[in-house]
Amino acid sequence: MEMLLEVFGHFWNYVREVFPFLVLGFFLSGLIQVFIPSNWISKYLGGSGFRPLFYATVAGTVLPICCIGSLPVAISLHDKGARLGPVLSFLVATPATSLSALFVSYGLLGLQFTVYLFLSVIVLGLLMGLVGNQLRFVPPAELAFGVSAADPVCGMQVDAGKPGVVTSEYDGTSYYFCCDLCRTKFGSSPAAYAGGCVTEACSCAPRAGNRAVQALRHSFITMPREIGPEILLGLALAAIVAAVTPIGRFVGEYFAGGLAFVIALPAGILMYTCSTASVPLIHALVTQGMNTGAGMLLLIVGPVTSWSTILVLRKQFGTRMLVIYLAVISVLSLAAGLLYTLL
Repeated sequence: MEMLLEVFGHFWNYVREVFPFLVLGFFLSGLIQVFIPSNWISKYLGGSGFRPLFYATVAGTVLPICCIGSLPVAISLHDKGARLGPVLSFLVATPATSLSALFVSYGLLGLQFTVYLFLSVIVLGLLMGLVGNQLRFVPPAELAFGVSAADPVCGMQVDAGKPGVVTSEYDGTSYYFCCDLCRTKFGSSPAAYAGGCVTEACSCAPRAGNRAVQALRHSFITMPREIGPEILLGLALAAIVAAVTPIGRFVGEYFAGGLAFVIALPAGILMYTCSTASVPLIHALVTQGMNTGAGMLLLIVGPVTSWSTILVLRKQFGTRMLVIYLAVISVLSLAAGLLYTLL
């Protein structure tokens, strides 16, 4: 019973910690989905060159959201036409650093550590994006991927081939909806809404007066339904790890030499840490004698490989893409930590 209470306590602390950022992330995803044109996303984040990766990485370092909050934003960017490379760059850069984390790092760990951390995150995000651009991602079970359908109720564009898309049949025609609310409204009077189009360049556009409502609906109904269960499961797993295995204390007490890297890498993947809150933890471990380079490694890996990130990446992009993501993050962050010990 005591263990369950401890797990619940950690879980509740995690929920309180990520909730503001998660709400912000969901809200931004709604704005992207409704107000930002797909051709704009394709223009700036849809190319295969270096510039889209740079834009995504810089945007990630500026946005004040954590790894959990970055997930709905990244998924929305990809749904709107961003290539996989910039999406992965964004997922690395956004949680790994922030202005608050840099200030705290400077105060506790010094200028050299902070500058090296910031530059490492930028390089890591760009390299992760370059790898992502070389991979061909085929969405599983999407037979009609890329075919756009206009919700006949609100006019919002919906991907007709996306798994789990809300649909209904009327008079021999399939209609697609952004959420269950629109389908219910359609069902109450289908004849009044029938005639929505399903084409690759559908001309049906949302009415201006409905766009704010559509953004909120996408933010707080569609996106939580799509990735909310994976996020909650990820936080629960993180709480179990924190309650059952005191990884931080174990690493700080027993691994001061090169073996610290061997432990810090899996520890960073298993633990949930946000970029700002993890800085005092790393400072405490380094103060207790942990290798500083291993602390750098832990500070990079922890925020970008949360359980929620792992589960959402697997759901959205498949196991193969998840394995590649974790492998690249592990190799590059390990190299960054080892290099820092040589400075």
